[in-house]
Amino acid sequence: MNSGLTAERVYDAIRAQILDRAYLPGTRLDPAQMAKDLAASMTPVRDALHRLMGEGLVEARTGSGFHLPLLDELSLIDLYRWSHELSLLALRRWTPEPSEPAPPALADRTNALFDRIARGSDNGEHRRAMQQVAARLHAVRHVEPRALPGVSEELESLEDGLDHPDRRRFLTLVSAYHRRRGRAAGAILRALYRAQ
Repeated sequence: MNSGLTAERVYDAIRAQILDRAYLPGTRLDPAQMAKDLAASMTPVRDALHRLMGEGLVEARTGSGFHLPLLDELSLIDLYRWSHELSLLALRRWTPEPSEPAPPALADRTNALFDRIARGSDNGEHRRAMQQVAARLHAVRHVEPRALPGVSEELESLEDGLDHPDRRRFLTLVSAYHRRRGRAAGAILRALYRAQ
C-alpha cells in the first residue's frame, strides 16, 4: 500500500477514535498498540499523533508519551471563548451561503452550524481555526444536553437566526450561546466524565 495512503488512513482512524470518545481525557495513547490495531507500522502512527498534537487533540508529556489532553473548567471556558471570538471574527465579513441539511446528531449539527459561519467568511483561516476548535469541543458537545436544558431548541434558534436579515439579533444569540456554556462549564465537564 502507498505510504501516503497508509498515513492518511491511520490519521483518519485515530482522529475518528478521539472524536468518537473512544478514550477518556488524560488517557495515555500507546503507539505500538495503535499500530497493531490499525495494521500499520509505528511511523504513520507517530506521524498521526504529532499531527493531532498540532490540532490540540493530543499532547506529548515528557517521559510518558502521548496522551489525550485533560480538560478542566478553565480550559473549557477558554475553548468556548475562542469559539465565540472566532464566530464574531467570521461574522464581521460574512456572506450568506446556502444551508445544507443538518446532520441528525446534536454535536454534528452544532459543528455544522459553526462551520457554516466560518465558511461564509472571506478568510479561509477562520474556517481552519473553527474546525480545530470544533474538534476539541466535539466530545463536550455530545454531553451538553445532559447539563443544559433546551440545547436542541437553542441550536434551532441559532440555525434559523443565521439566515435572518437582522445580523445583530444573531450576534446576540451567538453571544448568549457561548456565555451560557461558559457559566455551565463545570456541570458540562461532570457530564463528560460521567459519560465515559
